[in-house]
Amino acid sequence: MSLPQNNKIYTVSRLNREIRSLLEQGFASLELTGEISNFVAPASGHWYFSLKDEKAQIKAAMWRGNNRYCKYRPENGAQVQVKARVSVYEPRGDYQLIVEQMAPAGEGLLKQKFEALQMQLAAEGLFASHHKKPLPHTINRVGVVTSATGAAIKDILSVLKRRAPQLEVLIYPALVQGQDAASQIAEKISLANRRNEVDVLIVGRGGGSLEDLWSFNEEVVARAIYDSVLPIISAVGHEIDTTISDYVADIRAATPSAAAELVSPDSSELLAYVKDRKHRLLQAFHRKILNEQQHIARLQQRLSLQHPKSQLMQQGQRVDELQQRLARAFQYQQHKHHNSLNILHQRLLQFHPEKRLNMAKSQLSRLEVALQNNMQSHQQKRQNHLALLAARLDSVSPLAVLSRGYSITQINQQVLNSVTETKPGDTLTTQLNDGQIHSTVTSIEKK
Repeated sequence: MSLPQNNKIYTVSRLNREIRSLLEQGFASLELTGEISNFVAPASGHWYFSLKDEKAQIKAAMWRGNNRYCKYRPENGAQVQVKARVSVYEPRGDYQLIVEQMAPAGEGLLKQKFEALQMQLAAEGLFASHHKKPLPHTINRVGVVTSATGAAIKDILSVLKRRAPQLEVLIYPALVQGQDAASQIAEKISLANRRNEVDVLIVGRGGGSLEDLWSFNEEVVARAIYDSVLPIISAVGHEIDTTISDYVADIRAATPSAAAELVSPDSSELLAYVKDRKHRLLQAFHRKILNEQQHIARLQQRLSLQHPKSQLMQQGQRVDELQQRLARAFQYQQHKHHNSLNILHQRLLQFHPEKRLNMAKSQLSRLEVALQNNMQSHQQKRQNHLALLAARLDSVSPLAVLSRGYSITQINQQVLNSVTETKPGDTLTTQLNDGQIHSTVTSIEKK
């Protein structure tokens, strides 16, 4: 069988090229939203990923020249809004989006807000483990902050009725979705703390999208949980859902039902607890009986020791002991006084007048001898000193000079030092070694 002849036969390359031209002309620019998956960022700097929704997906590429201006770093699972044009990758015949601009959209934006608040509160220490409060050992009243008509409260009540029907439940109804939900939840947490009528507080709701659960990601709710004095269990959504409230709360439960299980002991556990208490009570009772028996035995022993006959024997022994102590004390005092008398006698002998007089005489004799010696020594020193002074005086005496042939001439009892002090006719007195000569000046000759 042969195909009909056709003058216009396409090659694969030509077909892909013309399809590409038609798509780029028909969808030159469009905006769409979707979830990122299969994100790849090779060393070339280009981004390759897929955009998808519930029913379909399309490949996409964002060249390095465009993504360098993108302030948003895409990741798998993020919802984004892009501006793109439709094209075809000719080598494989795949049609794809060429993305020119990208921004977070829907849950992608909420996820960014979630991460920013998470980092802020973590830096402030709201998630720190040392702030977490343990659950009370005994729980009698449970408070629940949630919608009064939602599935969460029904699940909680059902679990509590089955596991611990004796527990009282107080509901603090609040919106759990919408614009005013966060402020209502925070207010009901504060109200429960002011009333202080429950032992533990469950805060949560049933499952939903990120937008549905967003009120539990608000800062006002996180701070209300952190400031709570009551222990708080966060029970928001399903097990895979995570909110800021889960990080701040003292305990995080995967679901509202799981939170109810945490605050309610199972009947089997309660029975085991009662059995344990009974066993411990019996042990305490037996210990009490044993202690009382031992106490009675001690009293009987004390009574036997306090019998009159026993008391008389003890008192007699006591008297003997005191007599012995008295005898030892008398002997000790006698010996002590005897030693004291000996000491006083010795001291008296030392201070007897005759002995002291003899000592004084001996001392006086020694002092007389010492005085005589000192006087002689002092007199000899004075004589030697006087002789030395006389010799020194003789050496400088004018008489000694005169004895060597010198003379002293005076006028009017004044010693002459120069011929200019005299004139002819003056009477002079010349002192010699053995006498004086009186003379009259007849002439004066100068050198």
